[in-house]
Amino acid sequence: MTPTPVRFHDPRATLADFASSILVRCPRCERIAHFGPGPCTTADGEGGSCRESRVICRSCGLCRIDMDRYFRPPLWLQTETRHGHLWAYNLEHLDLIRRFVAADLRERAPWYDTGQKMTLVARLPAWMKSAKNRDEILRAVDRLRATVIAPD
Repeated sequence: MTPTPVRFHDPRATLADFASSILVRCPRCERIAHFGPGPCTTADGEGGSCRESRVICRSCGLCRIDMDRYFRPPLWLQTETRHGHLWAYNLEHLDLIRRFVAADLRERAPWYDTGQKMTLVARLPAWMKSAKNRDEILRAVDRLRATVIAPD
């Protein structure tokens, strides 16, 4: 009896779905920190547009708010493989990549279905989608996950 193939159904996630909390390298102590949008308030206390970004490090206590919303320290979850650069914003993004790579059967929404067509998994490079690279990519993903769960 053959084992049941692992299935992956595209949740239609985009990169913006993971951008609210990004794991980065702290500019002060070089340990793991969180990067995301800063407080979004207007003069009357209501929610407004976010033009600020915030870096928070629990190791050294850094809490920096920058008006330049395009500033971002280097990502924490990134590594090089033989085939290319593997990176993720946070553990949820890394988990999505892991589930996609580990799956034997990868399902997308039908072409006639309305909604997002070029999702995050549809935009992954071909070397990540190739089954022959599966083991190497899964090892790299597990190494990245270990740096967050048990940091140095």
